[in-house]
Amino acid sequence: MIVIPHIPEDVTRAPVQRAFHLGNSTIRKLSAFGAQVPVFVEAYIRSWRPYKDAWNYEDGMIWLGALDLYEATGDASLLDFVRTEAERRITPEGVMTTFESEEYNIDNIHAGRVLPRLYALTGDERYRRAMDRQFSQLLTHPRTQSGNYWHKQIYPWQVWLDGLYMAQPFQTAYARAAGQPDLFADTVRQFLAVEANLKAGSGLYHHGWDESRAERWADPVTGRSPCVWSRAMGWWVMALADVCEAAEGLDGRGDIAHLLTDSLDALRRVRKPGGLWYQVADQGSREGNYEEASASLMIAYALMKAMRLGVTDTAAEGLSALRLVCDRFVTPSALEGICGVAGLGNTPYRDGSYAYYLSEKITPNDPKGVGALMMALSEGSRLP
Repeated sequence: MIVIPHIPEDVTRAPVQRAFHLGNSTIRKLSAFGAQVPVFVEAYIRSWRPYKDAWNYEDGMIWLGALDLYEATGDASLLDFVRTEAERRITPEGVMTTFESEEYNIDNIHAGRVLPRLYALTGDERYRRAMDRQFSQLLTHPRTQSGNYWHKQIYPWQVWLDGLYMAQPFQTAYARAAGQPDLFADTVRQFLAVEANLKAGSGLYHHGWDESRAERWADPVTGRSPCVWSRAMGWWVMALADVCEAAEGLDGRGDIAHLLTDSLDALRRVRKPGGLWYQVADQGSREGNYEEASASLMIAYALMKAMRLGVTDTAAEGLSALRLVCDRFVTPSALEGICGVAGLGNTPYRDGSYAYYLSEKITPNDPKGVGALMMALSEGSRLP
């Protein structure tokens, strides 16, 4: 079955799905990043439809972005939006009606990150029960010999940077909620294994790694994919920042903080002077490369959040990147400049080359970018 995602190109002209209005205080805060910003955010949520019927990470990006903005602004309309949408997919008994754990797709874990937060905010037992159901996939999810979760069952022995963001912040939050610190120890081991297997000499990380070396895109010696894709680096540093926050007081947090600092330093070195991050992060001078919005927002978020967590002194750089994205890519109707999707392998075959990453379509309003925009705005709004 072919799934056609719901992504309007112009949110001001898209059919209205719900009555939604940001509070005046939130509008004032977001207007500090440009008058068009609150107009876009409000219109996007008003017209938002689920990306697809199944439990998925694209919807999770929008829910998490809205929750982050709620926590930064106290605007109850944002919490109401997330809670209403989550409860369309979770029964009062905690049954997740659209969660397909048997796929063993690490992406399917991501949206579960809203569950511990909604439980903490509401005390509704459905979220606690759903949290257990979400975690049940990880109990039997296949792993590499190095200990990392496979990216998907259809990608055996593979680890992609994306997958660290999809699973590890949830696993860390679950470790705390369930009183199981060994789960966080496992998270730390998985991050350190990625450092050992995917890190390049530049301090940046390759998009993917195939432990079996069976894929055509995998280097026969290292197992790594050829390029450093900026959004993969964005997923990586957001994962580190979010795990660092969730792991406050847990043994091993220092390892995560070190990886975050090291990775952000490497990204700062390849940022375009006076600009943002390129689609292929370390090849900015090559023909056709372009500054990509979603990766730049993810990195901006991590730079600002790392400062809030006391890990780095990088908030000013993150804030400047956020402002530049808002000035260049945000209009009342769209967030432009987003690479819609990129991956490795499958059919038609994605070889991870420079030409491949530049061939993927730019998709306005893709939730991977819009969710990251709301997350970055939440961090920017907290700065003095």
